Amino acid sequence: MENNRIFNEDSIVGVQKIPANSVHLILSDIPYGIGMDDWDVLHNNTNTAYLGTSPAQEKAGAIFKKRGKPLNGWSEADKQIPHQYYEWVCSWAPAWLNCLCPGGSVFVFAGRRFAHRCIVALEDSGFIFKDMLAWNKSHAPLRAQRISQVYMRRNDAINEEKWQGWRVGNLAPVFEPILWFTKPYKIGGTLADNIIQYELGAYNQFAIERYCGENSNIISMHGTKKDFGLHPTQKPEKLMEFLIELTTIKGQTVLDPFAGSGTTLVAALKLKRQYIGFEKEKSYFDIAQKRLEEEEINMKSTLLPDV
Repeated sequence: MENNRIFNEDSIVGVQKIPANSVHLILSDIPYGIGMDDWDVLHNNTNTAYLGTSPAQEKAGAIFKKRGKPLNGWSEADKQIPHQYYEWVCSWAPAWLNCLCPGGSVFVFAGRRFAHRCIVALEDSGFIFKDMLAWNKSHAPLRAQRISQVYMRRNDAINEEKWQGWRVGNLAPVFEPILWFTKPYKIGGTLADNIIQYELGAYNQFAIERYCGENSNIISMHGTKKDFGLHPTQKPEKLMEFLIELTTIKGQTVLDPFAGSGTTLVAALKLKRQYIGFEKEKSYFDIAQKRLEEEEINMKSTLLPDV
C-alpha cells in the first residue's frame, strides 16, 4: 500500500490491504450512525420518514436539516440500530488492529449516543480503551424543540401555557467525545521496550503545553473560517495536528479510513508525517485530493530560497 495517498474506495476493504504493523496512528472522524446524512445510515432498518424533512424543519433551516428517529423509535426494528452499529464497527476494527504497530494509538471521534457501542466493539476486537477526551467546541446548535410550540399548533392553550420553557431533545452538544485506544504491546516485554522498538506508547507533554496549555483530557480548541464548509462534520485542522503530535514523531504514518474532506491527512502532511486515507464518496474525495495538492504546493513554495 503506497503512502502519501488518498484512495477513493471503501476503507472496510482498503485497510485490509495495508501491511501488518505498518501504521503508527489511526485518527478518524468515523460515521456516528445517527442519521446525519445518507452515508451515516449504518443499519438495515428502513423507514420512509427517516432522513425526511417536516415543514417545521424546513422553516428552521440548516439546524434541523434532516429528521432522525425519536429516542423511543418508531418500531421494534429501531431498537436494533445500536446493535447494528456495534456490528458495523466490528466489521472493520480487526483490520485496524492488524495494520497498527504495537503501542500505536487510535483516536476516534464518536457520537455521544453510540460511543459506548464503539468502545465495546473495539475492545472486543483486541484494542485497549485508554481514555475518553472531551473536545470542548464552546458552542453548538441547540436542536431541542419547544414542546409548547407543539401544543400551540394543536390549539391546546392550557398545555401550551403549562409547558412554557420546556424542551424535548438534547442539550446543546458543546463537547464531543474523542475515544483513545491503543494496540497492546508484546506480551513479555515492557512499554519502555516497546517505545524503543516501535517509537510508540508514550505521549508528548510538550505538544500538550503548546496546543492546550495544561495536561487535561478536556481540550478547548475552536475552528477558524477555513475549518467549515467542506464537509458537514468537518473538524478543526489544529485539533488534528494536536492529536498527531501528541502520539507520533516525524516520518511515522497516520491513517484516516474515513477521510471526508481530508483534514487529518492535510495535518499529517504539514507535520511531516506519512499519510494514508480512504474516502468512498467521490465528491469528498475530490475535495480532499485538491486540499492535499494545494498543501504540497504551499510547502514547496516555502522551501524556495529568496531571490
